[in-house]
Amino acid sequence: MADEDPQSFFCRSSRTLHAIEDSLLVVVLLSMVVLAFSQIIMRNIFGIGYIWIDPLLRIMVLWVGMLGAMVATRESKQISVDVLTRILSPRLKLISKVLTLTFAGAVSGIIAWYSALFVIDEWKYDSIAFASVPAWIPELIIPVAFGIMALRFTLQCLTAFMHLCRKTNQ
Repeated sequence: MADEDPQSFFCRSSRTLHAIEDSLLVVVLLSMVVLAFSQIIMRNIFGIGYIWIDPLLRIMVLWVGMLGAMVATRESKQISVDVLTRILSPRLKLISKVLTLTFAGAVSGIIAWYSALFVIDEWKYDSIAFASVPAWIPELIIPVAFGIMALRFTLQCLTAFMHLCRKTNQ
């Protein structure tokens, strides 16, 4: 293990984290479907339902959105407006990519920071999300997801910048 190549360790760790992200996304999404379906059946057929399922489903929507955004950022499949990039030269496209990734990384980092402050406030004030679950626990996904997205945007930006530097030197 001590002789292991750092790059192979990084690749293996990265694949493991990707698998965890993907698995968590699938589990949360499937749980949402099962909970929503069971709540509908219980209400419409039996006239009963659990009061905590609806707020839990709202929180799960947040989690699915954040996890989906993390995966989209990982795969570079986030929504983008590319009207100008269609008419730009390859070098200008790369410069545009570096600038947009820098901006996306900065905005994601700022959101991660302030959402972390928000979660800390929720923890301090003992806010309740549902069924005695502290609000800060389900809200943790916000700073974590935006922090990971900021890191990914930054790494993508550095990669694009290095590619731009190589192209410039050729």
